[in-house]
Amino acid sequence: MSEFRMPSLGADMDKATLVQWLVKPGDTVARGDLVAAVETDKGVFDIEIFESGTIEALKVGLDETVLVGTVLAIVRGAGEPAAAAVPEAPAAPAASPLPAATLPPPAPAIAPVPTTLQPRAKVTPAGRKRALELGVSLDKVSATGADGAVTLADVERAAAQARPGRTPGADMRSVIAASMSRSKREIPHYYLGTTVDMKPAIDWLAARNRERPITERLLLGVLLVKAVALALRDMPEFNGWWTEGAFRPSDRIHVGVAVSLRRGGLIAPALHDPGGMDLDTLMRAFNDLMARARGGHLRASEIADATITVTSLGERGVESIYPIIHPPQVAIVGFGSTVTRPWVAPEGAIEARPCVHASLAADHRVSDGHRGALFLAAIAGLLQQPEHL
Repeated sequence: MSEFRMPSLGADMDKATLVQWLVKPGDTVARGDLVAAVETDKGVFDIEIFESGTIEALKVGLDETVLVGTVLAIVRGAGEPAAAAVPEAPAAPAASPLPAATLPPPAPAIAPVPTTLQPRAKVTPAGRKRALELGVSLDKVSATGADGAVTLADVERAAAQARPGRTPGADMRSVIAASMSRSKREIPHYYLGTTVDMKPAIDWLAARNRERPITERLLLGVLLVKAVALALRDMPEFNGWWTEGAFRPSDRIHVGVAVSLRRGGLIAPALHDPGGMDLDTLMRAFNDLMARARGGHLRASEIADATITVTSLGERGVESIYPIIHPPQVAIVGFGSTVTRPWVAPEGAIEARPCVHASLAADHRVSDGHRGALFLAAIAGLLQQPEHL
């Protein structure tokens, strides 16, 4: 038997509410199957199971809020016997009733074991000070710090969630604000930017789309995502997570794509292995991810797996964006809108060309400006040769 536990959906999520079971005891499941739906401040997400087997028992009821790591279900592996029912004890021979005067006194009631979380003694100095300022009760704050300590971000998140009269998207904005505050406080950011000549990419894209129906046309965004993914193959220090005081590189490249939600707020689900997809497959995956993000049908892995994020406000007319790293990631790439600029062509002539400003925010604990410049140059070089994407 094994325990299926509530997975983490990112550094800014410590609990979730179970809203739907998609399986029942006795159902056979395979690794990657959807088994439940949970709700957080960022929306409702489908949870995949991590191993194959048979659902032996469900341990959490609907509308129950649980912490990350809580056992959700028991899974019986292939070949394991089902849990045996406890046999009833043989009936004891009936004893002669005792006279009332000799009956033993009733045993004292045993107090039930408390099942609620006890107040945490470990609080960072900044967290304790902020809790006093905001009037937050520390015994009601979920801790995410080292050794179970309540941090400043934990206190700010709890205070934001307790405010009444929130508008749609306010919960998510509070979570985002806490995460970004933590990012700017803990991550030593450095920023770089460069202007990329997009004429080769745009001309190539127009030729590819000319004979295609509208529903099958490629968008410039998928070229940007794939260029970032391919550039990361030779730049592993930008692909991974900073956890427990050290950088943990990822052997997979999963690019998070920032999506603005209609109800307010922002989310960055991951496109899995975009560097290994051809552009048509990537376009379909991109459209599917966007639709499910805005419809509230994302998988937990799409929230937790991103190893780097790409964000763009080009469609809003923003020429440059200098984004904030989403912890525990160590880098984020931003793209502005396509604008026409004077450009010195390879032959030396000055031409009006479509250009995009690309920016990088990265963690100075893991990389430096030299490597960051090479990373941006690699992205720009790939966009000059779109036929190789």
